[in-house]
Amino acid sequence: MYLILQGHDYRYAAEQMLLTLFPEERPEYLQGLLPPGENAAVLTLTERVGTLAARAELTWRGGHFAGEDSAPVPGSDGPLERDRVCQRILKLAFYRAGVAALGKEPPWGALTGVRPVKIPTRAMERGASPEEAERQLRETYRVSPGRAELAMDCAKASLRAKASLKPDEVSLYIGIPFCPTRCAYCSFVSADVGRALQLLSPFLDVLLQEVDAAAAQLKRSGCFVRTIYVGGGTPTTLSAGQLEALLGRVEERFDLSRCSEYTVEAGRPDTITAEKLAVLRRRGVERVSVNPQTMRDAVLTAMGRSHTAGDILHAFALVREAGFPCVNMDLIAGLPQDTPEGFCASLDQVLALGPENITVHTLALKKGSRLMGDGSGEGPALPSADDVEAMLSYAWSALRAHGLVPYYLYRQKYMSGSFENVGWTRPGWESLYNICMMEELHTILSLGGGGVTKLVDPVTGRIQRIANPKYPHEYVGSLEKLLRGKRQAADFLAGLPRTI
Repeated sequence: MYLILQGHDYRYAAEQMLLTLFPEERPEYLQGLLPPGENAAVLTLTERVGTLAARAELTWRGGHFAGEDSAPVPGSDGPLERDRVCQRILKLAFYRAGVAALGKEPPWGALTGVRPVKIPTRAMERGASPEEAERQLRETYRVSPGRAELAMDCAKASLRAKASLKPDEVSLYIGIPFCPTRCAYCSFVSADVGRALQLLSPFLDVLLQEVDAAAAQLKRSGCFVRTIYVGGGTPTTLSAGQLEALLGRVEERFDLSRCSEYTVEAGRPDTITAEKLAVLRRRGVERVSVNPQTMRDAVLTAMGRSHTAGDILHAFALVREAGFPCVNMDLIAGLPQDTPEGFCASLDQVLALGPENITVHTLALKKGSRLMGDGSGEGPALPSADDVEAMLSYAWSALRAHGLVPYYLYRQKYMSGSFENVGWTRPGWESLYNICMMEELHTILSLGGGGVTKLVDPVTGRIQRIANPKYPHEYVGSLEKLLRGKRQAADFLAGLPRTI
């Protein structure tokens, strides 16, 4: 769809709303006259007598639609606040025109960001009641009642998590970018271990040096580790000996006296063994993920997994026998060759196992994944948005009926039906790391391949990011860059106030 901006250059805001309303469209900008019959949105911003006004004129499939919104010009809050207001009214004007064209509203209304929970959380921190915060979601942003309820549950969990944190605490993330095979939906930078086996040992050598440096710098900053999350990729692609070397070094170098949560993504059942699980338990890990994504063998094959649903059941039994008190399991709604009936049956099987956490993802078509195709032909057939909505609706009712509640959520671009990913938990088993990461509550110090350190200023909310090299071969050759990043993080943390 062509986007024509008049009186402003808020391209990002326009593109966000385009993807929300018309996820199959991609933005284009005119170099000349608009070709006849093309879909287009003309977004105009004007200012008159203290009022900012936005208007959207939309041409869609031969029809013409319009939407408007306005707001007072901000007072003395500066240019950033003016930008926020301008972007909000432009989005709402575009939204109203789009809804008129489509004849329906998206599930998240006019919200375009990946973290919708921040809106009610901030409202309640400013003194709004839960009822007022939810009403803002429904009336200002046109969020559907079901999604507003999800956001409010997660906002309350976020506020509880924030209240439990101390100013001198951070979370630690360790990225292991290796997997047994690459799933069709995956765009993460992870190496197929069958082709990158020779990189595992040098990768671990550099990672151990990064662990040493991070621990020393964290001690210098006067901060402590509150949660640890070892993700990937699939960390249990490492051998038992390699896991012992890594987790043993973490335990030796870091002060873990305040660590209240330690997670390792076991993830793929074809990487889980009793020997590896014994290492994790011995080193203090209490939460693991066993992620089936589906319990249907045909869907597992279609997504590029080399294991069966039976392997998942065996892996889960091993985890329980090893004594882990908290297990997370992931499912994905919208996988190729899946159906609402198949997804519901998968969820029922997972619920019968009784994990403490269940994360329900919606398939997101990401650049770099095989599901996006290579342009040589049609991609695989995927469930429709209506089918995905049926899957998620069943998940909501079934999970709540089994006593689980939502505690964190986020959205992604190109997500089927413009839905969401939601973490569900039995009360008392919320993953603090997941909430801190998604809601950006405090600093996340990241190690390993593809890790991104997020330095969070608790006073201003400003976030600085320091990215580790993505690819294993780049990571192995970047030790000095890694050490420099850890020094930068320590300098930042040392300068933060210890009371807020």
